[in-house]
Amino acid sequence: MRASSDVGGTFTDLVYYSVDRSTGACGEVLTAKADTTPPNFEQGVLDALAKSKVQIGGLEFFAHGSTVVINALTERKGVKTALITTKGFRDVIEIARGNRPDLFNFNFRKPKPFVERYLRAELDERVTYRGVIKRPVDLAPLGDILEGFRKDGVEAIAVAFLHAYVEPANEIAVVEEIRRLWPEVSVLGSHEVSREWREYERTNTTVLSAYVHPITERYIDRLESGMKDGGYAHPLFMMQSNGGIATAEAAKANPIAMVESGPASGIYAAAYMGRQIGEPNLIVLDIGGTTAKCTLVEDGEVKVTTEYHIERDSKSPGYPIQTAVSEIVEIGNGGGSIAWVDDGGKLHVGPKSAGARPGPAAYGHGGTNATTTDANLVLGRIDPASFVGGERDPDWRAVDAAFAPLQERLGLSKVEVARGIVRIANANMTGALRLVSTNKGYDPRDFALMAFGGGGAMHAVALAEELRVPHVIVPVNSSVFSAWGMLLTDLRRDYLQTRLTGLTIDEVASMGAAFAAMESNARVDYGRDDVGFERFLDMRYIGQEHTVKAPMSVSAQGRIDIDATAATFHAAHEKRFTYRLENPIEIVNFHLVATVAVAKPDLAEKKPTGRKLGDALMGTRKVDFDQHGVHEAQIYNGLLLEPGMEFRGPAIVQEPSVTCVVPPPHRVSIDRFGNYHIHLNG
Repeated sequence: MRASSDVGGTFTDLVYYSVDRSTGACGEVLTAKADTTPPNFEQGVLDALAKSKVQIGGLEFFAHGSTVVINALTERKGVKTALITTKGFRDVIEIARGNRPDLFNFNFRKPKPFVERYLRAELDERVTYRGVIKRPVDLAPLGDILEGFRKDGVEAIAVAFLHAYVEPANEIAVVEEIRRLWPEVSVLGSHEVSREWREYERTNTTVLSAYVHPITERYIDRLESGMKDGGYAHPLFMMQSNGGIATAEAAKANPIAMVESGPASGIYAAAYMGRQIGEPNLIVLDIGGTTAKCTLVEDGEVKVTTEYHIERDSKSPGYPIQTAVSEIVEIGNGGGSIAWVDDGGKLHVGPKSAGARPGPAAYGHGGTNATTTDANLVLGRIDPASFVGGERDPDWRAVDAAFAPLQERLGLSKVEVARGIVRIANANMTGALRLVSTNKGYDPRDFALMAFGGGGAMHAVALAEELRVPHVIVPVNSSVFSAWGMLLTDLRRDYLQTRLTGLTIDEVASMGAAFAAMESNARVDYGRDDVGFERFLDMRYIGQEHTVKAPMSVSAQGRIDIDATAATFHAAHEKRFTYRLENPIEIVNFHLVATVAVAKPDLAEKKPTGRKLGDALMGTRKVDFDQHGVHEAQIYNGLLLEPGMEFRGPAIVQEPSVTCVVPPPHRVSIDRFGNYHIHLNG
């Protein structure tokens, strides 16, 4: 048995299947859901396993993705953290950058750093930008600094020295001395987190990783303990933001690499599915209970960046995190997003969420606010008879009570308020989809929209109509798609090293040496030789500030091809910024992706049984399709739909944890894997 789990804001998903040892054949992929259980998130994982009746001791592989890191950061639930840095640089994380998105806001305030000034200490040391140790670190004051941190209740220390990305010797000396003097405290050096330049970004990343380090360590330890108590005797793997998995020990060593672990697996699953069905160009949308995440997949490839921010929006630059993350835009809109009215009488949806507890009002767990899920229920899109997979009846009294204050403030009926909530939620998500498509020079009409997560199928067609995307795909097992994606990922580590180098023939030898050193480190880290490598370069035109990532080209003889690499960069730069220059090209970062292949399940085809479309028809009910009007919609049991079947809206396709809304006159077809394809006006 192999399994994976994904902890979301509302539900914890589980996917599992069996493998025949003699033939290697994979059994049916099965799923389970349990309520997420904050703050003890590991309990939700164990609950889902118990609900599935899977014997933990029979598992040979288990991968896990979690929102623990991102939740601790956004909710400020990390530990008290201190910073030790180079003398004269304690205010780097407060000075930050001048990238004010709200340029004309005279009341603008920079985001408050995660470490207050009194907890930022300095040591005398200096390394030049070329990696020459100009002054070894003076460790004499360190004992007094640590004594002060003890008295202030510090639980984690970040160490970030100037130019440690190229020569970390001084930083290593301090980290080792802290561990000797204070073994109980959590300590991370910036060289363990990032080997890229940009002092503010690297320091902030180290601080955030230290801030969540003890929490993540305790969480993974509890999960490992719970799995071990159940009889699990194999390594536990954790999903990383770069789209790969890592061992639990590696994840505990650098928790910031898990900041977007759940969404990353869904993105890679979408890219994999797209390649299988001949749809390599996708706009990917994952709508969960708390957030909606989206990205763009081009030619079957997921873009990875280290220029990632949390809490960045139209008014705030947010906080940079210099770790490999699948390019993603995330907004606070999901099934549990709360509807509210501001002082000016304007209706909003999100970003605050009802979460798992109390959840939407209809859940009957004490929720008092109307959410997107409640609105879809009121509009007839969600079937009350199969609410939450038929496990509970909607609490209509709580729904009425939650809508009443909104109706009074807005002077509208319950249905009108519900329609408004859905429209605003859709508008918010459309804005996010534009950020990954039109804002980056891509025409949405050239892509298919693949939607998953608990709310993906509910909203996908309306969003596609707004963006004029001609084709929507709802993949099989869409409600647990991110968890399923973890079973399709390999062990992966990203090695990035800043090394300013001209892209010229004269530098071929130094370029080869740089990658060779990183490859050697990767083999040591993995403790094995069967490691696969992909080589990328972050490049720019001489005189520019920021970079564009492009693969390094190699000739048929295995030599670095400078001309082909330059051509790839020119094309990538033109696509991103609409122009190219004749300027010389400079390499800023060498980026090595090191992977070890993991056995993956076959994508099982759904075998037709000869069933007719009418056999899947459950009946009809009135559904509000907003601008398409109220219609008597045909209700189909999605589990009984088979490859080759076709029908048109108005229709609702229902599975235990998925509801797909199909307004008129769109056409639905089922492919050989059981995916739903909605062809707009087709």
